[in-house]
Amino acid sequence: MRRTAASILVMLALSGTGHSAQQAYPSRPIRLVVPFAPGGGTDVTARYVGAKLAEKLGQPVVVDNRPAASGVVGADVVAKAAPDGYSVLVVSVTFVISSALQKGLPYDGGKDFAPITLLLSAPLGLLLHPAVPAKNVKELVAYAKANPGKLNYGSSGAGSIAHLSTELFDSMAGVRMTHIPYKGVAAYTTAQLGNEIQVGMSNLFSTMTHWKAGRLRLVAHAGSQRMEAVPDVPTIAESGVPGYEAIIWYGFMAPAKTPRPVVQTLHREIVGIAQTPDARRLFVSQGNDVVANTPEEFARVIRSEWDKWGDIGRRLGVTLD
Repeated sequence: MRRTAASILVMLALSGTGHSAQQAYPSRPIRLVVPFAPGGGTDVTARYVGAKLAEKLGQPVVVDNRPAASGVVGADVVAKAAPDGYSVLVVSVTFVISSALQKGLPYDGGKDFAPITLLLSAPLGLLLHPAVPAKNVKELVAYAKANPGKLNYGSSGAGSIAHLSTELFDSMAGVRMTHIPYKGVAAYTTAQLGNEIQVGMSNLFSTMTHWKAGRLRLVAHAGSQRMEAVPDVPTIAESGVPGYEAIIWYGFMAPAKTPRPVVQTLHREIVGIAQTPDARRLFVSQGNDVVANTPEEFARVIRSEWDKWGDIGRRLGVTLD
């Protein structure tokens, strides 16, 4: 009987271990949904983090690009996915702009997602064509005030971060520039190089070759403090427009109702990746600041950004179809 009882106990123990292993997360591939085409900042972040995450978790991590409708299609894929941690959305500031201004979304941006972490932030750079007679923000503001509507600025379309951030600059600086929308960031950067537009609020990393070569003039950036990557470049706020800030950021979100332990696992591993010396050097060299905040802090950032850009868009009468 003792041997039989012992055998039963061993079988129960093995059964329990097998059950736990079966339920352990992750036990199969994880999908990182990028709601934009390959090559952009969101995609680059996803591919680096995904490769490192696969090493740490021992499971494949697949990047799934869903480029359509300003990120709405990719976000909807994750909103409707099973809340089990195997579908994760890689988001940028575009997510909150769409959520705040776009009508008829197939998901609720405030209720259908569980924030994991805001990993990186990158202030927009204020770039001028060399023909503009201004070497800094104060000179730009003075010139724009003396020549209302003469300066053109570009964006990738109404409601884009470049559009809203430049309108915010105009409002806070008391100037008026003319908006010319293009089909994509590359298109309006090309237009600025050709002096079709004179002013651009652009990603520092994607335009680095142009301002380092002198084809465009980087006069300031839109962060709250100076950056490690470009310590000599002042902020717009310290250069004459107090309180101005416009940030591009990249983060990770899961479907709502994803179990808290799964969110915590993803948070721990993703933040751990970003805080390694190699990752930090890479991200900083690309013009990013490593944030790596908590899910609760990320939720507060989303709410704040939603209110900020939504308010600006509504004041401009911008609606996204």
